[in-house]
Amino acid sequence: MLNNEITSEILLLAYSQGLFPMAKDAQATDIAWYCPELRGQLSITDMHIPRRLKKSIRQMRIGGKPYEIRINHSFEHVINACAKQNETRTETWINAQIIDAYCKLHMEGYAHSVECWQDDEIVGGLYGIAMGGAFFGESMFSTVSDASKVCLIHLVARLGHAGFKILDTQFTNDHLEQFGVYEIPHDEYMEQLKPVLQMHCIFDFKEGYS
Repeated sequence: MLNNEITSEILLLAYSQGLFPMAKDAQATDIAWYCPELRGQLSITDMHIPRRLKKSIRQMRIGGKPYEIRINHSFEHVINACAKQNETRTETWINAQIIDAYCKLHMEGYAHSVECWQDDEIVGGLYGIAMGGAFFGESMFSTVSDASKVCLIHLVARLGHAGFKILDTQFTNDHLEQFGVYEIPHDEYMEQLKPVLQMHCIFDFKEGYS
């Protein structure tokens, strides 16, 4: 289904019904709404963390340099970086309408970013939507090796601490396979999602995090 209207209200309703938007490319003016028959998921309580990344997390260092995690510090920077095309990301489904709509959702308290910083410069991040006890992951980027991966690990720790039950990845890919991504049928996904949306979980709590 194509539609060139995308508002925060439409987005929240769509996510609650198992839909999410994607544009054909950065210049597209129409938005397509997707509802995969198989839905990608990551376990919040039992995500697999590769040994090498466990060491990076313990030492709080990547690329030989220390890093820090910030939450919702530069959301607009993260989504724009996720939309940027480069040598490793030759296509994008994030256009100006999507950026505007998600930035509005961020201001309304639904869209969040997890960011990796080194020397006061953002080197990686991810963003997604939190509703009830579900977090819908959207996209990630990195300019330093492993930066987006450590953001994902910190995201899962935060979700677990806050009591979230679902981490939706929409699809599966090679990048997520190392963390144990799996698929469930759409009907099963919706059966799990509906009660979770009635929960009250706070994503951007301050205790123990920067």
